[in-house]
Amino acid sequence: MKMKSFYTSLLLALVINSTLYSQEFNSNKLIADIEYLSSDQLEGRFAGTKGEKAAANYIADRFERLNLKKLSKGYIQNFSFILPNSPHEGILYNPYNKDQTDAINVVGYLDNNRENTIIIGAHYDHIGYGGIYSLDTDGMEKNKIHNGADDNASGVALLLNLAERLIKENNSNNNYLFIAFSAEELGLIGSKYFVENPLIDLKNANYMINLDMVGRLNTDKELSVFGAGTSPVFKQVINSTNNNFSLKIIDDGIGPSDHTSFYNKGIPVLFFNSGSHQDYHKSSDDFELINFDGMIEISNYVFDIIHELNNFGKLNFRETVSEQPTVSRFEVSLRVMPDYVYEKEGMKADQILKGGPADKAGLIDGDVIIKVGEYYIKDIYAYMNALSNFKDGDETTVVILRNGKEIEFKVKF
Repeated sequence: MKMKSFYTSLLLALVINSTLYSQEFNSNKLIADIEYLSSDQLEGRFAGTKGEKAAANYIADRFERLNLKKLSKGYIQNFSFILPNSPHEGILYNPYNKDQTDAINVVGYLDNNRENTIIIGAHYDHIGYGGIYSLDTDGMEKNKIHNGADDNASGVALLLNLAERLIKENNSNNNYLFIAFSAEELGLIGSKYFVENPLIDLKNANYMINLDMVGRLNTDKELSVFGAGTSPVFKQVINSTNNNFSLKIIDDGIGPSDHTSFYNKGIPVLFFNSGSHQDYHKSSDDFELINFDGMIEISNYVFDIIHELNNFGKLNFRETVSEQPTVSRFEVSLRVMPDYVYEKEGMKADQILKGGPADKAGLIDGDVIIKVGEYYIKDIYAYMNALSNFKDGDETTVVILRNGKEIEFKVKF
């Protein structure tokens, strides 16, 4: 993209003028990592493509330059898979089949000669040219490169940034394992493969940190931290080290990212996410929109959490009651992108997709849906359950809150 060199210079100036504490690490590399990983050259980093392999090689080279220990040849953990034909079937790994997808996890190890290991992970794959995975609206090209700057070049860049900082720490009570996962977008496939084929003894895994979409911190500094209930000490440390963020703290260890694979193995997890936005899974999720100052703040926060947790030895695992209720299947959609950080009652629309039923009815970005037909909407799960009661062609009413006022619209699915 022709404007990238200008934006790079501008962002470098912004970061260099940031706080003294943030200068403790090389912010130039943070910017360069995201710029390369989200470049058109990698064609969206879809699992099994040349772009994915180029990204894997770049991350492996960064591990080499950081002098991390290799646990496999060239930091590479190869795996292959076939996606299931139905949701009731499992993923078939290493099938030796002409239809298989060959993918790569990238793994580096910081050996501090300690008994326990902290795992820090981020997926580096994205959705390539979009296709069926794209949320581009009807007026945009679904088969355009989806660079995934926030999702999840930002998480990988933060992982590399933390690796560089933790290498300089001389008094850590843990080893560190850094993993860049592939095929997350297709169902957490890379992380599921790793926990079944680990390169360390998972009995010595202290806890896992997952970084996914950490590049778009908003002006209210809303940051979600999932997995807070998976170890008794997490909430205390999450709150005591927080000086900047409006935190949304979620106990659940299960969620739509790679930490779930580790939680299911009885490992405490923390998942950091700066929230969804209107460019999620669109070709517009580009480098120029990354909030680098926000990423510096998140890096400092995660680093402080790791440093504080070093005082607690091996953490106890605690199973959480899932906060994600079973959702009924539904055939229709209002074509609304939810605001996943919204905590009040109702389902807030982060974006109304053009040409969809909600758009045609007159809903706008920021509306809070509180009723669909006769069904009251408490949260996103109630919203999805309400949709399960309708079929294509049905007409109903939707009640929303806008600027504190209730407004009713007629919609047709």
